[in-house]
Amino acid sequence: MLSHHDTYMDIALEEAKLAASEDEIPVGAVIVKDETVIARAHNKTRQCSDPTAHAEILAIKDAAHFLHNERLTGCLLYVTKEPCAMCAGAIVHARIEKLFIGTRDYRFGACGTVLTVCGSSQLNHIPEIMFGIQEEKCKKLLQDFFGKLRSK
Repeated sequence: MLSHHDTYMDIALEEAKLAASEDEIPVGAVIVKDETVIARAHNKTRQCSDPTAHAEILAIKDAAHFLHNERLTGCLLYVTKEPCAMCAGAIVHARIEKLFIGTRDYRFGACGTVLTVCGSSQLNHIPEIMFGIQEEKCKKLLQDFFGKLRSK
C-alpha cells in the first residue's frame, strides 16, 4: 500500500517525466496544503529561456497565487531532486513547512548535501526536511535522461 508521501511523489514524478519529454532536466515539484495538491510544476528553463524556471520556483509561484499569499505556511513541498541554492532560498522565504526530497543532488544540492540553505539555523525559517521518498525512481529518471544526452 502506498503512503501519502508516495502518492504525492508520484505526482512530482509525473511532472518530472513531462519535463524530460520536453527536453528539460526531469525535475518535478508538488505543493500540498491540507492534503490537497494546490500546485504542481516541472522544469521549464529551456522553453521559457529563463534560468529561474525551476520546478520548485514555478510551483511556489502557483501556490502563492492560489492562496493569495506569499507565505506558504502549512504547505508541504515534494520535489524529485534536492533543490539548488536559488530554490532552497525561495523555500525558506515562502515558509514551506515540510520539504520531501526524492534524491540528493551531489553537485548543487542546497538542503544539506553541498550547501545548507534549507536547514540553516542562521536563517529565519527552517523547513522540516526528509530525503529518500521514492529515491530510486527519482534517481533513475535523472540518470536515464543524462545517459541519453551523453549518447547523442
